[in-house]
Amino acid sequence: MDRRTLLCTTGTAAAAFLPTLSFAASGERTRTNASTKTIDGTFTPGAPDWYYLPVEVPEGANRIEVGYSYDKPQAPAGQYGNACDIGIFGPEGEFRGYSGGAREQFSIRAGDATSGYIPGPITPGLWHVCLGPYTVAPQGMHYRVTVTIGFGDPGEPRRPVPAPVTAPGRERGHSWYRGDNHLHTVYSDGKRTLDQLVADARAAGLDFITSTEHNTHSAQLVLGEHARPDLLMLNGEEVTTRSGHWPAIGLPAGTWIDWRYRAGDPGAFATFTRQVHAAGGLVIAAHPFADCFGCTYEFSYELADLVEVWNGPWTPDDEAAVTTWDGLLRTGRFIPAIGDSDAHKPTDVVGLPQTVVRAASLRSEDLLAGLHGGHSWLAESAKVDLRFTASTANARAEIGERLRAGPGEQVRVELEVARVPGCTTRVLSQLGPVATGAGSLSWETRPRYTKWVRAEVRRGSAMVALTNPIFIGSR
Repeated sequence: MDRRTLLCTTGTAAAAFLPTLSFAASGERTRTNASTKTIDGTFTPGAPDWYYLPVEVPEGANRIEVGYSYDKPQAPAGQYGNACDIGIFGPEGEFRGYSGGAREQFSIRAGDATSGYIPGPITPGLWHVCLGPYTVAPQGMHYRVTVTIGFGDPGEPRRPVPAPVTAPGRERGHSWYRGDNHLHTVYSDGKRTLDQLVADARAAGLDFITSTEHNTHSAQLVLGEHARPDLLMLNGEEVTTRSGHWPAIGLPAGTWIDWRYRAGDPGAFATFTRQVHAAGGLVIAAHPFADCFGCTYEFSYELADLVEVWNGPWTPDDEAAVTTWDGLLRTGRFIPAIGDSDAHKPTDVVGLPQTVVRAASLRSEDLLAGLHGGHSWLAESAKVDLRFTASTANARAEIGERLRAGPGEQVRVELEVARVPGCTTRVLSQLGPVATGAGSLSWETRPRYTKWVRAEVRRGSAMVALTNPIFIGSR
């Protein structure tokens, strides 16, 4: 694979190449033989987003091991320090794994690989180690990469074990289902194992979860080994770019979405959102106002299917996301809201928050249809219960639906809540809050005065529950 082809797959020219590391063919080497080479260099503060280290892998190779390190000098006040990501691509540009900055080394063989990487044959040809200088200190980043090629019997390849498509222990037919669609484990930069994630999701009362490891689909290939009959596990990937993060959820097992571009690269985001949609998945604009470099969402909201307005414990970032989402709604651009824990470490609570979606069944396609239609509301935990409706004398609508009524027809809006002591409830329209209470409440209006209504439950300023809108009027 030549450089032009590799770069064309990324959607960006913000990349450079390092000198090639060449390894001799195995010859008469034994199973224990290996060859190691090292490269050193320096990245400057103006470095491209990605560097590719070409590695000529010879015939007879049965494993690749890569280690890297870089210095971390004290950066001046207000400046970024050094941080560098790493991944690898095979001879035809095929993705073979990514760990960001979570690991200092990784290995790949036919039968196994480091978490985040894809096991499989070590095909001879030109591989590329991908280095991503995430942030570079003013002093520069001095790095070292060591590549080891092993030789011998390749062993048996590992077969994927995708998650089952049903969870009979939680199936309730047409009902409301609780889930968390943004989660991390040791397969990217999380600290939970998959078994620990499953245990915590079950303890949180969830019906489904989505695995969204950063820039890799490796967990999708082993979810079935950790499946339980009372928890549906969906496939996803948090596409982590330098212009923001966007989880792709509901993907077929083994689907990888590229992440090597920025918001300013013409057509790149649209290209990969189309790939997600063609695969049957949905695109989430994640934590739009997160305060870390590269985390703030800079892509088009119109190309996203969902907006993550609540990410983990409630913070001012989430308040800004709700305000932005509400502003889009006021201008007629409805993108359903979603809430997820984005849990990484054991102290991050899985299911805080969670999205409660009305779906025809506990199956991926039905859950995605409910989310895409806005038939959902967000809660801080499974303890919170809520029902929100709008009705006339002849019709009734729930969250995400349209109540068809004439301009002067009387509309009754009702919010019922349970297990939310000490909270304030309120109904909002495009005029802002229009009804406030300390528990369940009702409010009456007409379509000439409001195009939609939504509801919030708060404890002080912190969100406890939030609904997608009910639309009112003939269109």
